[in-house]
Amino acid sequence: MHEHEPWVSVEEVGKHLGVAKDTVYRWIESKSLPAHRVGRLWKFKVSQVDAWIEAGGAADSDNEKVEP
Repeated sequence: MHEHEPWVSVEEVGKHLGVAKDTVYRWIESKSLPAHRVGRLWKFKVSQVDAWIEAGGAADSDNEKVEP
């Protein structure tokens, strides 16, 4: 039987990945973070986000600043 995976919010994805909400929104826009729009909200499946991270989706690019 297929287990139902819940949809999670931007806040929950940020906490899961240890990044700010602004970073999550930026990744949706510029790096194709897998997200689905539900009305005005973005929703995510954690398994899809994890697969995107493991595939290198969040790899640093030239326009992202790294703290010293």
